Amino acid sequence: MAKKNRKVDAAPVTNGEVPVVGMREPCPCGSGRRYKACHGKGADLVSSARPFEGVAFECDLVALREVVPAATAPLTLTGAHKDRKATLVTVLPAAWPAIVRADGEILLALQVNVGSGDASRDLGEALTCALATEPGEPVETGRVTVDTPRLQDLVDVSKPLNISVRDNFDFWVDGNADVTDDVKASIERASAHAHPTARLLSVDGAYWTQMGEKEHLRWFMPHDEETLLNALARLKAANE
Repeated sequence: MAKKNRKVDAAPVTNGEVPVVGMREPCPCGSGRRYKACHGKGADLVSSARPFEGVAFECDLVALREVVPAATAPLTLTGAHKDRKATLVTVLPAAWPAIVRADGEILLALQVNVGSGDASRDLGEALTCALATEPGEPVETGRVTVDTPRLQDLVDVSKPLNISVRDNFDFWVDGNADVTDDVKASIERASAHAHPTARLLSVDGAYWTQMGEKEHLRWFMPHDEETLLNALARLKAANE
């Protein structure tokens, strides 16, 4: 059966600005679409094939965002928040963009459910909102625009990350916190679905993983895709 069209009462639009709501809620503009598919997707942004270009750890950012199940890396913030503790993680429960622990530490996640098309600004928005969030409170993010700071505007990106690839998601909880049986069970379920992964140290941006009986090398390189594939084809043709 076809889905019935839902009538959505439009919220007031002031000076062309559409109010921000939950990503899965109806868009306040009255289009009938979810916010994440309408005004919440950052329609005024130009999608970037390399949102982290120029960052020293660009390849690792892409790897942690795309293929590595569980990993953490401390971040060095800049500016007024340079003394604030922040950690980059692959994913958080329910794909939250960020959380602020009771001690004030920020966990910033790379793997999330929705995005604007510019991952660097998505992370910048999540980090900015986390910095303004009280410890222990949920982080609420807004709409990403061309004026939203990028991750590289808030973090020192001149040095490689100190990445710790993990075999479980224990980093979801504070080591000093009392963990309930339900939380333990949730971590165990998530960990059971994470493929064994290891970071290679012989080359940059390379990760080994095992899926069932197969082993894979996932190697991320900071080169134009077409140029790189042409180079690999020439090497293959020359048997080199």
